[in-house]
Amino acid sequence: MKKIPLISSVLLAAGLVSPVSTVMAYEAGDWLIRGRVINVNPNDSSGTLSINGVDQGTKGVKVDSDTVPELDITYMLNQNWGVELILGYSEHTVSGEKSWAVLGDVIDTKVLPPTLTLQYHFLPDSNIRPYIGAGVNYTYFFDEKVPSSSAISSPGDKVKLDSSWGWAAQVGVDIAINQDWFVNMDVKYLDIDTTASFKNIAVGTAKIDADIDPFVYGIGIGRRF
Repeated sequence: MKKIPLISSVLLAAGLVSPVSTVMAYEAGDWLIRGRVINVNPNDSSGTLSINGVDQGTKGVKVDSDTVPELDITYMLNQNWGVELILGYSEHTVSGEKSWAVLGDVIDTKVLPPTLTLQYHFLPDSNIRPYIGAGVNYTYFFDEKVPSSSAISSPGDKVKLDSSWGWAAQVGVDIAINQDWFVNMDVKYLDIDTTASFKNIAVGTAKIDADIDPFVYGIGIGRRF
């Protein structure tokens, strides 16, 4: 019988269990505010290219990644279910690859992708609380331009990226620090498809279809209100 307290003492010393059954339990009406540093890592693929209305077939473009701050706000409907709004923006460069590599950088753009997800939080009375989520993403592209170094750059050139609606999925975990503060780690996948329309470039007019579909990796800190 004396071995049980001894084992518990060892586990407590190692930080594997908590002397308090619930350090931070979510409740209906709680607001969770998280600040993260995220890496937006596009899983890109390009579709067709048309120049002056003539289909040029499938080639290749790539989109670089970006590391930026992000803010998200979760409202808990009850202990398990919450609704999260994700806010932030990133900047990306689209470049030609494969047989399009000679074009160099073809687009610089800023991206605003507000995302709303419905989350399910497992283990609502635990200090380590994993969750999954799914929802919808709206992506707005702004301040688009053709880099002056691009092979297609020409005086007065313009490019516009269509806004995108798509689905979103996420998985993450909150790890309690105390009653209100916690560490958060999160991974999201966003379905983003767009068409880039060019005018007054060196070849005239052009359109490129592209699937950006980034994975978003984040780590940060949060507080319950």
